[in-house]
Amino acid sequence: MGGTDLEIRMATDGDRAWIHRLRHEVYARELGQHPTNEQGVLADALDEANVYLVAAHGGERSGFVSVTPPWAGRYAIDKYLRRDDHGLPGDGGLFEIRILTVEPGRRGSSAAPLLMYAALRWTAAHGGRHVVALGRAGILGMYLAAGLSRTGVPVRSGAVDFELLTGDVAALTEHAVTRYGGMLRTLEPRLRWRLGFPFLPGADGCEHGGASVGALGHRFDTLAAHGDVVPADVLDAWFPPAPGVLDALGRHPDRLARTSPPATADGLIEQVAESRGIPAAAVAVGAGSSDLIFRAFRGLLTPASKVLLLDPAYGEYGHVTERVIGCRADRFPLRRADGWRVDLDRLQDVLRRRYDLVVIVNPNNPTGVHVEPGDLRRILETAPGETRFWIDEAYLEYSGEGRSLESFAVASGNTVVCKSLSKMYALSGLRAAYLAASPGFAAETRRWTPPWALGLPAQIAAVHALRDPGYYATRWSQTHELRAGLAADLRSAGPDLHIHESTGNFLLLTLPPHGVDAAGLVRACRRRGVYLRDLSALSPAFEGRTVRIAVRDAAANTRIATAVAESVGG
Repeated sequence: MGGTDLEIRMATDGDRAWIHRLRHEVYARELGQHPTNEQGVLADALDEANVYLVAAHGGERSGFVSVTPPWAGRYAIDKYLRRDDHGLPGDGGLFEIRILTVEPGRRGSSAAPLLMYAALRWTAAHGGRHVVALGRAGILGMYLAAGLSRTGVPVRSGAVDFELLTGDVAALTEHAVTRYGGMLRTLEPRLRWRLGFPFLPGADGCEHGGASVGALGHRFDTLAAHGDVVPADVLDAWFPPAPGVLDALGRHPDRLARTSPPATADGLIEQVAESRGIPAAAVAVGAGSSDLIFRAFRGLLTPASKVLLLDPAYGEYGHVTERVIGCRADRFPLRRADGWRVDLDRLQDVLRRRYDLVVIVNPNNPTGVHVEPGDLRRILETAPGETRFWIDEAYLEYSGEGRSLESFAVASGNTVVCKSLSKMYALSGLRAAYLAASPGFAAETRRWTPPWALGLPAQIAAVHALRDPGYYATRWSQTHELRAGLAADLRSAGPDLHIHESTGNFLLLTLPPHGVDAAGLVRACRRRGVYLRDLSALSPAFEGRTVRIAVRDAAANTRIATAVAESVGG
C-alpha cells in the first residue's frame, strides 16, 4: 500500500456513468450474472437510494462499493429470500453492503479491503447496528476476513453463486481495529479520506461530549478560546448557576481545592430528599448520570439479560448494555412521521415479550418528546411483574413542575428514576446526579459507590442549587422563550428545513433529502465558529439529515441561525 495516492470518497454525479459501465463489464460480460446489453450499462431500481463509495488511485477510479440504508425501504436481498425466514433483524438498524467492484487492473490492491472498511465506517456513522451482504463464492474469503459471518444460505443469481453473510457493526468495527489497526494507522496519513467522519473509530465506540469541547485544549491551555465559539453541540445550560452557588464556590477557593469532601455525600443526599419530598434512604448520588448508569446497570443486568431501549435515545444506554455488559438490547422505534411520539399502546404490546429492563428517557434526548406522567405510570403499573424500568429525567423540569415519577419509584419496587443535576442546574463541569428508587435498590447502589465519589465543590454547588428553585424556574421559562425564537429564526434560514421543537433546551433541524447532509452542515457551521451535533451515528431514523441544536443566549442563537442560513444557502 505504501506510496499509492489513494482516495476514498462519496460518489459524485460524474461517477455514476462509470459505475454503471463497470458493473456491466464485470457482472454481465465477465461473470454472467446478468445479460449483456448494447448500451453496456447495468443499473437497478435501488440506485436512487443506494450510497456509492469510490476508491481512486492517482486520480483514476479503481473501484466502488454500494450501501443500501434502511430508509431505502427495501434491499437487494429481497429479490432472493425472505428476511424473516433467516432471522435478519427488523429494528431499522440493518444496512446492506453490496456490489463491491474493482477495475481488473487494480484487483489485489488495497482498493477492495479499503472499500469494505469504508462501507462499514459509513454504516456505523449512520447508526447501523447490523449488516447483511451477499458474498460471491469466489471471493468469500475476503468477506470472512472482514469479520462477516456465514449463514449457510446459498443464493444463485444468473451464473453466479453467493452466500448470505451477516455481521454486527460494533463487533465488525472491533474486529477491524484489533486485526488491522496497525495497518490502518500506518495507512491513514497517506490516504485521502473524504467521507466526513473519522477514518478510525473512537476509543470506546461511544461518542461523549461535543466537538466544541476541543476549544478547551487537550490540557486546558486554550480556555479563553472557548468564549469565541457557540457550543450548541452540547446540552450544557446557557445560564449560570444560581447566585448562591457562585457565592459558595467563590469563597475560599483554595480551601475547596485542598479539602477532602464528605466521603458519602450525606449532606447532599439529605438535601435531595428534602427538596424532592422522598426518604433519604431512597436516594443514591453519583458524579453525573453516567456514573449512576454504569454502577447501577452492573447490578441490574448480566450478559443473559434482555433490554428494551427507545430508538433514537441517549446513546450511553446502548453502549453500556450492548458493549460494556454484553446483553441483548432491542429497540422500540420512534418515527419522524409521528413527531417522534412514543406510541404507548404499541409499547404496552411490546412489553409482553418480557424484558429484564426497559429504559425510557423522558423527555427523550435527542427528540425532546415528553410522555405525561399519568400515561407513563399506566405503562409501569401494567407491565409484567419481573420487568424493571429505568426512567431518565435529565431534562424533565423543562417540561413543567410536578411531573417527576420519583415518589412513584420509591414506592413501586420496579422503577428507578435517574436525575442529572448537571444540565438543569448549570453544573455540567462539576458532575452531580442522583437516583430515586426503593430503599433496597438505593442501598445496593450506595454499596457500590466508592468514597469521595463527588468532589467538595460538586457537593456544595448541588446543595445550594437545590435550595434556590425560584431562580432555576425563571431560567427554565426563559429557555422556552429562547427556544421558540431560535426555531423561528431557523425556519427562516431555508424554505425546506424542518424544525422540531422539544420540551427541553434543544431542537432538531432536519435537512431535505437532496443537498447538504447533516455532516456537511456541521462542518460548514464549524468554520463559522458554531458547533452543532450531527445525530447520524445515533440512529438510522435520522437518515444522515438531522442535527440537534442546543439553546443558547439570544446573541448566540442569532449566530446559530445565521451560520445555518449561510451554510445551506451557499
